[in-house]
Amino acid sequence: MDAFGLGGIALTLSAGRRRYRVRDAARMIRGVARTPVVDGGALKASWERWMIADYLPRRGGIAFRRAKVLLVPAVDRVGMTDAFLDAGAEVMAADLIFGLGLPLPIRSPVVGRALAAVLLPIVSKVPYAALYPTGARQEEITPRHEKYYAWADVIAGDFHYIRRYLPLDLQGKTLITQTITAEDVELLRRRRVRRLIVDFPSMGGRSFATNVLQAAVVAATGRRPEEITPPQYVELLLAAGMEPRIEELTPADR
Repeated sequence: MDAFGLGGIALTLSAGRRRYRVRDAARMIRGVARTPVVDGGALKASWERWMIADYLPRRGGIAFRRAKVLLVPAVDRVGMTDAFLDAGAEVMAADLIFGLGLPLPIRSPVVGRALAAVLLPIVSKVPYAALYPTGARQEEITPRHEKYYAWADVIAGDFHYIRRYLPLDLQGKTLITQTITAEDVELLRRRRVRRLIVDFPSMGGRSFATNVLQAAVVAATGRRPEEITPPQYVELLLAAGMEPRIEELTPADR
């Protein structure tokens, strides 16, 4: 194959300039010699940053100044996190809450970076299924952590994490995510989500994840992933007709 998109797991996790290879991911691709393997991280750092900083304010008229943003999780979405902070949003990183079950929201980027430096060397070696819903667990919804959902104006990040503890009522909320199916859209409509923003358009009834689209770019260009710069990823996807998808699911509050 020309490229392989590894979904549901990150190849590496970063704390500042330090990168930690995820042990379970390394095991999955052991023996892959020629085929480029990507996890979508390059698009999270480029496309998602561009979407928050440029596309949504300019094309969608959606600004994030003073918005309360719940990011689930933030550790693998540094581009999105930085874009929200640069836009003047108040960001709560829920990595410890949703990943480790610890009721400790992270509200300071400085604290977040310090915790990442301490925890990632350990977390990168933990069995990934203990941190991320896999298999049949992705279909389970156990409403929990309602106060954090209620606090937020915007809930952003990995949809499997968001869905895992989805409250029954999300009236007026905006969700920014990916890997969405038509059934997921109806679920969010029943939960009274106001607006859904997805990284990429619907293709065959599904919006694919960043790993799939990064693999598609690598395959189409015939270049190694490290040879494609963040701006080039954005340019290539736009040239292919890709753009974020914005859906108003329920009427705005009066």
